[in-house]
Amino acid sequence: MKILYFDCFSGISGDMTLGALLDLGIDRDLFRNELGRLNLPGYEIHIEDVVKNGIKGIDVTVEIREDKGEHAHQHGHNRHDHHSHCEKQHQEHSHTARNLGDIEALIDSSDLKTSVKEFSKKVFREIARAEARVHNKGIDEVHFHEVGAVDSIVDIVGAAICLDILGADKVYSSALHEGKGFIECQHGLLPVPVPAVMEMLKDGKIPVITEDINTELVTPTGLGIIKCLAEGFGNMPPMTIDGAGYGTGKRETGRFNALRVVMGTSCEESKNDEGIAVLETNIDDMSPEALGYAMEKLFEAGALDVFYTPVYMKKNRPAVMLTVISSKTDEERLAEVILKETSTLGVRSSKCKRYCMDRKIIKVNTPYGEVGVKTASRDGFRKFAPEYEDCREIAKRTGMPLKSVYEMVSKQFEES
Repeated sequence: MKILYFDCFSGISGDMTLGALLDLGIDRDLFRNELGRLNLPGYEIHIEDVVKNGIKGIDVTVEIREDKGEHAHQHGHNRHDHHSHCEKQHQEHSHTARNLGDIEALIDSSDLKTSVKEFSKKVFREIARAEARVHNKGIDEVHFHEVGAVDSIVDIVGAAICLDILGADKVYSSALHEGKGFIECQHGLLPVPVPAVMEMLKDGKIPVITEDINTELVTPTGLGIIKCLAEGFGNMPPMTIDGAGYGTGKRETGRFNALRVVMGTSCEESKNDEGIAVLETNIDDMSPEALGYAMEKLFEAGALDVFYTPVYMKKNRPAVMLTVISSKTDEERLAEVILKETSTLGVRSSKCKRYCMDRKIIKVNTPYGEVGVKTASRDGFRKFAPEYEDCREIAKRTGMPLKSVYEMVSKQFEES
Protein backbone atom coordinates (compact mmCIF):
# COMPACT_ATOMS: atom_id res chain seq x y z
CA MET A 1 0.00 0.00 0.00
CA LYS A 2 1.49 3.35 -1.09
CA ILE A 3 1.47 6.06 1.60
CA LEU A 4 2.21 9.78 1.50
CA TYR A 5 3.23 11.39 4.78
CA PHE A 6 3.28 15.19 5.08
CA ASP A 7 5.99 16.26 7.52
CA CYS A 8 4.91 19.82 8.39
CA PHE A 9 7.89 20.79 10.58
CA SER A 10 7.77 24.31 9.12
CA GLY A 11 4.05 24.62 8.50
CA ILE A 12 2.29 24.15 5.19
CA SER A 13 1.28 26.38 2.29
CA GLY A 14 -0.07 25.88 -1.20
CA ASP A 15 3.16 26.53 -3.09
CA MET A 16 5.19 24.42 -0.65
CA THR A 17 2.73 21.53 -1.07
CA LEU A 18 2.96 21.72 -4.85
CA GLY A 19 6.76 21.90 -4.75
CA ALA A 20 7.11 18.93 -2.38
CA LEU A 21 4.81 16.73 -4.48
CA LEU A 22 6.66 17.64 -7.69
CA ASP A 23 9.97 16.87 -5.95
CA LEU A 24 8.86 13.27 -5.49
CA GLY A 25 9.80 12.73 -9.13
CA ILE A 26 6.76 13.80 -11.11
CA ASP A 27 7.56 14.50 -14.75
CA ARG A 28 7.30 18.26 -15.14
CA ASP A 29 6.15 18.14 -18.76
CA LEU A 30 3.38 15.73 -17.79
CA PHE A 31 2.38 18.03 -14.94
CA ARG A 32 2.33 21.12 -17.17
CA ASN A 33 0.24 19.32 -19.77
CA GLU A 34 -2.29 18.26 -17.14
CA LEU A 35 -2.40 21.76 -15.64
CA GLY A 36 -3.00 23.15 -19.13
CA ARG A 37 -6.30 21.26 -19.22
CA LEU A 38 -7.61 23.80 -16.70
CA ASN A 39 -7.72 26.46 -19.46
CA LEU A 40 -6.82 29.26 -17.05
CA PRO A 41 -5.17 32.23 -18.81
CA GLY A 42 -3.02 35.01 -17.48
CA TYR A 43 -0.18 33.29 -15.66
CA GLU A 44 3.06 31.38 -15.94
CA ILE A 45 4.26 28.81 -13.42
CA HIS A 46 7.96 28.63 -12.60
CA ILE A 47 9.28 25.37 -11.15
CA GLU A 48 12.86 25.72 -9.98
CA ASP A 49 15.34 23.48 -8.19
CA VAL A 50 16.77 25.40 -5.24
CA VAL A 51 19.15 24.64 -2.37
CA LYS A 52 18.35 25.98 1.10
CA ASN A 53 20.33 25.10 4.22
CA GLY A 54 22.23 22.68 2.03
CA ILE A 55 19.05 20.76 1.10
CA LYS A 56 17.76 20.56 -2.46
CA GLY A 57 14.05 21.25 -2.95
CA ILE A 58 11.62 22.74 -5.43
CA ASP A 59 10.40 26.34 -5.37
CA VAL A 60 7.13 27.06 -7.18
CA THR A 61 6.23 30.61 -8.18
CA VAL A 62 3.16 31.77 -10.10
CA GLU A 63 3.78 34.78 -12.32
CA ILE A 64 0.65 36.76 -13.11
CA ARG A 65 0.50 38.41 -16.54
CA GLU A 66 -1.73 41.34 -17.49
CA ASP A 67 -2.42 43.58 -20.46
CA LYS A 68 -1.45 40.95 -23.00
CA GLY A 69 1.83 40.29 -21.26
CA GLU A 70 3.03 43.89 -21.00
CA HIS A 71 3.00 43.82 -17.21
CA ALA A 72 3.89 40.93 -14.98
CA HIS A 73 4.67 40.32 -11.36
CA GLN A 74 5.39 37.30 -9.25
CA HIS A 75 3.69 36.24 -6.05
CA GLY A 76 5.13 34.32 -3.21
CA HIS A 77 8.62 35.86 -2.96
CA ASN A 78 7.93 37.74 0.27
CA ARG A 79 5.23 35.49 1.61
CA HIS A 80 4.77 31.94 2.69
CA ASP A 81 1.81 31.26 0.44
CA HIS A 82 -0.33 32.57 -2.37
CA HIS A 83 -3.66 32.51 -0.53
CA SER A 84 -3.01 34.06 2.81
CA HIS A 85 -5.38 36.76 3.99
CA CYS A 86 -2.19 38.60 4.83
CA GLU A 87 -1.36 40.22 1.52
CA LYS A 88 0.48 43.49 2.06
CA GLN A 89 -1.16 46.29 0.19
CA HIS A 90 1.52 46.96 -2.40
CA GLN A 91 -0.35 45.73 -5.49
CA GLU A 92 0.20 47.94 -8.51
CA HIS A 93 -2.73 46.57 -10.45
CA SER A 94 -6.31 45.70 -9.69
CA HIS A 95 -7.50 42.16 -10.28
CA THR A 96 -10.82 40.52 -10.89
CA ALA A 97 -12.09 38.78 -7.78
CA ARG A 98 -13.70 35.36 -8.04
CA ASN A 99 -16.17 33.82 -5.67
CA LEU A 100 -16.66 30.12 -5.00
CA GLY A 101 -19.20 29.73 -7.80
CA ASP A 102 -16.84 31.33 -10.33
CA ILE A 103 -14.01 29.00 -9.35
CA GLU A 104 -16.19 25.88 -9.40
CA ALA A 105 -17.54 26.84 -12.83
CA LEU A 106 -13.98 27.27 -14.10
CA ILE A 107 -12.97 23.87 -12.76
CA ASP A 108 -16.14 22.11 -14.00
CA SER A 109 -15.73 23.49 -17.54
CA SER A 110 -12.13 22.24 -17.79
CA ASP A 111 -10.81 18.97 -19.23
CA LEU A 112 -9.31 17.90 -15.92
CA LYS A 113 -9.96 14.41 -14.59
CA THR A 114 -13.07 14.06 -12.47
CA SER A 115 -11.08 13.11 -9.37
CA VAL A 116 -8.90 16.22 -9.78
CA LYS A 117 -11.96 18.43 -10.18
CA GLU A 118 -13.72 17.03 -7.13
CA PHE A 119 -10.75 17.32 -4.79
CA SER A 120 -9.98 20.86 -5.99
CA LYS A 121 -13.56 21.98 -5.38
CA LYS A 122 -13.59 20.30 -1.98
CA VAL A 123 -10.56 22.34 -0.89
CA PHE A 124 -12.02 25.60 -2.17
CA ARG A 125 -15.32 24.90 -0.40
CA GLU A 126 -13.45 24.31 2.87
CA ILE A 127 -11.54 27.58 2.55
CA ALA A 128 -14.66 29.52 1.49
CA ARG A 129 -16.61 28.10 4.43
CA ALA A 130 -13.97 29.34 6.86
CA GLU A 131 -13.66 32.75 5.20
CA ALA A 132 -17.44 33.17 5.23
CA ARG A 133 -17.65 32.38 8.94
CA VAL A 134 -14.80 34.74 9.79
CA HIS A 135 -16.23 37.65 7.78
CA ASN A 136 -19.88 36.95 8.65
CA LYS A 137 -20.87 36.49 5.01
CA GLY A 138 -22.61 33.85 2.95
CA ILE A 139 -20.28 31.31 1.37
CA ASP A 140 -21.05 32.61 -2.13
CA GLU A 141 -20.26 36.18 -1.05
CA VAL A 142 -16.66 35.40 -0.18
CA HIS A 143 -14.22 36.57 -2.82
CA PHE A 144 -10.78 35.09 -3.30
CA HIS A 145 -9.41 38.55 -3.95
CA GLU A 146 -5.65 38.04 -4.08
CA VAL A 147 -4.82 38.24 -7.79
CA GLY A 148 -8.27 37.03 -8.72
CA ALA A 149 -7.35 33.72 -7.06
CA VAL A 150 -5.17 32.72 -10.02
CA ASP A 151 -2.27 31.60 -7.83
CA SER A 152 -4.60 29.88 -5.37
CA ILE A 153 -6.25 27.96 -8.22
CA VAL A 154 -2.88 26.91 -9.62
CA ASP A 155 -1.66 25.73 -6.20
CA ILE A 156 -4.80 23.76 -5.35
CA VAL A 157 -5.49 22.26 -8.77
CA GLY A 158 -1.78 21.59 -9.26
CA ALA A 159 -1.62 19.70 -5.96
CA ALA A 160 -4.70 17.69 -6.96
CA ILE A 161 -3.03 16.77 -10.27
CA CYS A 162 0.15 15.65 -8.49
CA LEU A 163 -1.82 13.54 -6.04
CA ASP A 164 -3.63 11.86 -8.93
CA ILE A 165 -0.33 11.12 -10.69
CA LEU A 166 1.27 9.71 -7.52
CA GLY A 167 -1.78 7.52 -6.81
CA ALA A 168 -1.25 7.07 -3.06
CA ASP A 169 -3.62 4.74 -1.24
CA LYS A 170 -3.40 6.62 2.08
CA VAL A 171 -2.27 10.09 3.15
CA TYR A 172 -1.25 11.07 6.67
CA SER A 173 0.27 14.18 8.22
CA SER A 174 2.33 15.22 11.19
CA ALA A 175 1.14 17.86 13.62
CA LEU A 176 1.17 21.31 12.03
CA HIS A 177 3.89 23.67 13.23
CA GLU A 178 2.68 27.26 13.36
CA GLY A 179 4.32 30.59 14.17
CA LYS A 180 3.12 33.28 16.54
CA GLY A 181 2.66 37.02 16.86
CA PHE A 182 0.89 39.25 14.36
CA ILE A 183 1.02 39.64 10.62
CA GLU A 184 0.11 42.60 8.41
CA CYS A 185 -2.98 41.86 6.38
CA GLN A 186 -5.50 43.51 4.12
CA HIS A 187 -7.65 43.97 7.23
CA GLY A 188 -4.81 45.31 9.39
CA LEU A 189 -2.67 43.44 11.91
CA LEU A 190 -4.13 40.00 12.60
CA PRO A 191 -2.96 37.34 15.07
CA VAL A 192 -1.23 34.16 14.02
CA PRO A 193 -2.83 31.73 13.29
CA VAL A 194 -4.86 34.01 11.03
CA PRO A 195 -8.64 33.81 11.62
CA ALA A 196 -9.40 31.67 8.54
CA VAL A 197 -6.81 29.12 9.66
CA MET A 198 -8.18 29.13 13.20
CA GLU A 199 -11.69 28.54 11.86
CA MET A 200 -10.57 25.51 9.84
CA LEU A 201 -8.71 24.13 12.85
CA LYS A 202 -11.80 24.31 15.08
CA ASP A 203 -13.52 21.16 13.89
CA GLY A 204 -10.63 19.28 12.33
CA LYS A 205 -8.99 17.68 15.38
CA ILE A 206 -5.67 18.65 13.86
CA PRO A 207 -2.78 18.93 16.35
CA VAL A 208 -0.91 22.25 16.24
CA ILE A 209 2.50 23.08 17.73
CA THR A 210 3.40 26.75 18.22
CA GLU A 211 6.98 27.64 17.33
CA ASP A 212 9.00 30.66 18.52
CA ILE A 213 8.85 32.21 15.04
CA ASN A 214 7.16 35.57 14.58
CA THR A 215 5.34 34.92 11.34
CA GLU A 216 2.64 32.83 9.74
CA LEU A 217 3.65 29.24 8.89
CA VAL A 218 0.25 27.65 8.20
CA THR A 219 -1.77 29.37 5.49
CA PRO A 220 -5.43 28.91 4.52
CA THR A 221 -4.53 27.21 1.24
CA GLY A 222 -2.08 24.81 2.86
CA LEU A 223 -4.45 23.94 5.67
CA GLY A 224 -7.36 23.54 3.28
CA ILE A 225 -5.39 21.00 1.25
CA ILE A 226 -4.12 18.90 4.15
CA LYS A 227 -7.44 19.00 6.04
CA CYS A 228 -9.29 17.65 2.99
CA LEU A 229 -6.55 15.12 2.25
CA ALA A 230 -5.09 13.53 5.38
CA GLU A 231 -6.76 10.52 6.96
CA GLY A 232 -4.98 11.07 10.26
CA PHE A 233 -2.47 13.31 12.03
CA GLY A 234 0.43 12.22 14.21
CA ASN A 235 3.60 10.19 13.89
CA MET A 236 4.62 8.68 10.57
CA PRO A 237 3.04 5.21 10.21
CA PRO A 238 5.30 2.16 9.89
CA MET A 239 6.53 2.25 6.31
CA THR A 240 9.54 1.65 4.13
CA ILE A 241 10.73 4.89 2.53
CA ASP A 242 10.62 5.09 -1.26
CA GLY A 243 11.29 8.81 -1.64
CA ALA A 244 11.08 12.26 -0.09
CA GLY A 245 10.23 15.61 -1.66
CA TYR A 246 10.86 19.12 -0.35
CA GLY A 247 8.82 22.19 -1.24
CA THR A 248 10.65 25.31 -0.13
CA GLY A 249 9.02 28.36 1.43
CA LYS A 250 9.72 31.95 0.49
CA ARG A 251 10.26 33.43 3.94
CA GLU A 252 13.42 33.39 6.01
CA THR A 253 12.47 31.85 9.34
CA GLY A 254 15.93 31.30 10.79
CA ARG A 255 15.93 27.62 9.91
CA PHE A 256 15.14 25.25 7.02
CA ASN A 257 11.77 26.51 5.77
CA ALA A 258 10.21 23.73 3.73
CA LEU A 259 7.49 21.11 3.65
CA ARG A 260 8.66 17.49 3.39
CA VAL A 261 6.43 14.84 1.84
CA VAL A 262 7.59 11.26 2.33
CA MET A 263 6.44 8.50 -0.01
CA GLY A 264 6.62 4.90 1.12
CA THR A 265 5.12 1.45 1.35
CA SER A 266 3.27 0.51 4.50
CA CYS A 267 4.66 -2.19 6.76
CA GLU A 268 1.31 -3.91 7.13
CA GLU A 269 0.53 -6.86 9.29
CA SER A 270 1.16 -10.26 7.79
CA LYS A 271 -0.68 -10.61 4.47
CA ASN A 272 -2.39 -7.26 4.89
CA ASP A 273 -4.50 -8.39 7.83
CA GLU A 274 -5.82 -5.07 9.10
CA GLY A 275 -7.55 -4.10 12.30
CA ILE A 276 -10.63 -1.96 11.76
CA ALA A 277 -13.56 -0.55 13.72
CA VAL A 278 -17.22 -1.22 12.92
CA LEU A 279 -19.70 1.44 14.02
CA GLU A 280 -23.43 0.63 14.09
CA THR A 281 -26.67 2.27 15.10
CA ASN A 282 -30.38 1.68 14.43
CA ILE A 283 -32.51 4.54 13.06
CA ASP A 284 -36.31 4.64 12.62
CA ASP A 285 -37.14 8.36 12.39
CA MET A 286 -35.14 9.88 9.53
CA SER A 287 -36.07 10.62 5.93
CA PRO A 288 -34.24 8.89 3.05
CA GLU A 289 -32.84 12.27 1.97
CA ALA A 290 -31.30 12.89 5.39
CA LEU A 291 -29.89 9.36 5.49
CA GLY A 292 -28.31 9.89 2.08
CA TYR A 293 -26.73 13.13 3.25
CA ALA A 294 -25.36 11.43 6.37
CA MET A 295 -23.72 8.81 4.15
CA GLU A 296 -22.06 11.54 2.07
CA LYS A 297 -20.68 13.23 5.18
CA LEU A 298 -19.31 9.94 6.52
CA PHE A 299 -17.45 9.21 3.29
CA GLU A 300 -16.08 12.76 3.28
CA ALA A 301 -14.84 12.19 6.84
CA GLY A 302 -12.83 9.13 5.79
CA ALA A 303 -15.15 6.13 6.21
CA LEU A 304 -13.90 3.01 4.44
CA ASP A 305 -17.49 1.94 3.74
CA VAL A 306 -21.01 2.99 4.70
CA PHE A 307 -24.23 1.02 4.17
CA TYR A 308 -27.81 0.68 5.43
CA THR A 309 -29.57 -2.60 6.26
CA PRO A 310 -33.39 -2.88 6.68
CA VAL A 311 -34.33 -3.97 10.22
CA TYR A 312 -37.40 -4.01 12.48
CA MET A 313 -37.19 -2.24 15.82
CA LYS A 314 -39.49 -2.26 18.83
CA LYS A 315 -43.24 -2.20 18.10
CA ASN A 316 -42.36 -3.68 14.69
CA ARG A 317 -41.26 -0.33 13.32
CA PRO A 318 -39.45 -0.57 9.97
CA ALA A 319 -36.02 0.97 10.34
CA VAL A 320 -32.46 0.83 9.06
CA MET A 321 -29.19 -0.15 10.69
CA LEU A 322 -26.38 2.19 9.74
CA THR A 323 -23.00 0.45 9.52
CA VAL A 324 -19.73 2.32 9.09
CA ILE A 325 -16.39 0.62 8.47
CA SER A 326 -13.58 2.75 9.84
CA SER A 327 -9.85 2.68 10.38
CA LYS A 328 -8.89 2.73 14.04
CA THR A 329 -7.54 6.26 13.76
CA ASP A 330 -10.83 7.63 12.35
CA GLU A 331 -13.21 5.77 14.67
CA GLU A 332 -13.91 8.60 17.11
CA ARG A 333 -14.22 11.22 14.38
CA LEU A 334 -16.73 9.12 12.42
CA ALA A 335 -18.74 8.37 15.56
CA GLU A 336 -19.10 12.11 16.08
CA VAL A 337 -20.32 12.53 12.49
CA ILE A 338 -22.99 9.86 13.11
CA LEU A 339 -24.16 11.58 16.28
CA LYS A 340 -24.21 14.96 14.58
CA GLU A 341 -25.86 14.02 11.27
CA THR A 342 -28.40 11.39 12.40
CA SER A 343 -31.14 11.21 15.00
CA THR A 344 -29.51 8.41 16.97
CA LEU A 345 -28.55 8.88 20.62
CA GLY A 346 -25.76 6.31 20.67
CA VAL A 347 -23.33 4.36 18.51
CA ARG A 348 -22.07 0.79 18.98
CA SER A 349 -18.42 0.09 18.28
CA SER A 350 -16.61 -3.19 17.79
CA LYS A 351 -13.12 -4.13 16.65
CA CYS A 352 -12.65 -6.49 13.72
CA LYS A 353 -9.88 -7.91 11.62
CA ARG A 354 -10.10 -7.94 7.84
CA TYR A 355 -8.00 -9.75 5.27
CA CYS A 356 -6.92 -7.58 2.33
CA MET A 357 -5.14 -8.06 -0.95
CA ASP A 358 -2.15 -5.92 -1.92
CA ARG A 359 -3.61 -3.03 -3.88
CA LYS A 360 -2.16 -0.41 -6.19
CA ILE A 361 -3.11 1.74 -9.17
CA ILE A 362 -1.38 1.16 -12.52
CA LYS A 363 -1.68 3.72 -15.32
CA VAL A 364 -2.49 2.31 -18.77
CA ASN A 365 -2.05 4.36 -21.95
CA THR A 366 -4.97 4.10 -24.38
CA PRO A 367 -5.72 5.87 -27.68
CA TYR A 368 -8.10 8.08 -25.71
CA GLY A 369 -5.82 8.99 -22.84
CA GLU A 370 -4.37 7.53 -19.64
CA VAL A 371 -6.61 5.29 -17.50
CA GLY A 372 -5.97 4.02 -14.00
CA VAL A 373 -6.40 0.31 -13.34
CA LYS A 374 -6.86 -0.86 -9.76
CA THR A 375 -4.97 -4.10 -9.17
CA ALA A 376 -5.06 -6.47 -6.20
CA SER A 377 -2.92 -9.53 -5.54
CA ARG A 378 -2.39 -12.11 -2.83
CA ASP A 379 -0.73 -15.51 -2.67
CA GLY A 380 -0.12 -15.69 -6.41
CA PHE A 381 -3.53 -14.66 -7.73
CA ARG A 382 -4.55 -11.27 -9.03
CA LYS A 383 -7.63 -9.19 -9.76
CA PHE A 384 -7.95 -5.92 -11.62
CA ALA A 385 -10.59 -3.37 -12.56
CA PRO A 386 -10.36 -0.16 -14.62
CA GLU A 387 -11.11 3.02 -12.67
CA TYR A 388 -14.73 4.00 -13.24
CA GLU A 389 -14.18 7.79 -13.29
CA ASP A 390 -11.45 7.56 -15.95
CA CYS A 391 -13.57 5.24 -18.12
CA ARG A 392 -16.65 7.40 -17.62
CA GLU A 393 -14.73 10.46 -18.80
CA ILE A 394 -13.63 8.69 -22.00
CA ALA A 395 -17.16 7.38 -22.64
CA LYS A 396 -18.66 10.87 -22.28
CA ARG A 397 -15.97 12.47 -24.42
CA THR A 398 -16.02 9.93 -27.26
CA GLY A 399 -19.59 8.63 -27.19
CA MET A 400 -18.37 5.05 -26.74
CA PRO A 401 -20.49 2.77 -24.55
CA LEU A 402 -19.02 2.55 -21.07
CA LYS A 403 -18.86 -1.24 -21.38
CA SER A 404 -16.73 -0.92 -24.52
CA VAL A 405 -14.32 1.41 -22.73
CA TYR A 406 -13.95 -1.11 -19.90
CA GLU A 407 -13.27 -3.90 -22.39
CA MET A 408 -10.70 -1.82 -24.30
CA VAL A 409 -8.81 -0.86 -21.13
CA SER A 410 -8.93 -4.41 -19.76
CA LYS A 411 -7.53 -5.80 -23.00
CA GLN A 412 -4.69 -3.28 -23.10
CA PHE A 413 -3.87 -3.92 -19.46
CA GLU A 414 -3.68 -7.69 -20.00
CA GLU A 415 -1.43 -7.18 -23.02
CA SER A 416 0.90 -4.78 -21.20
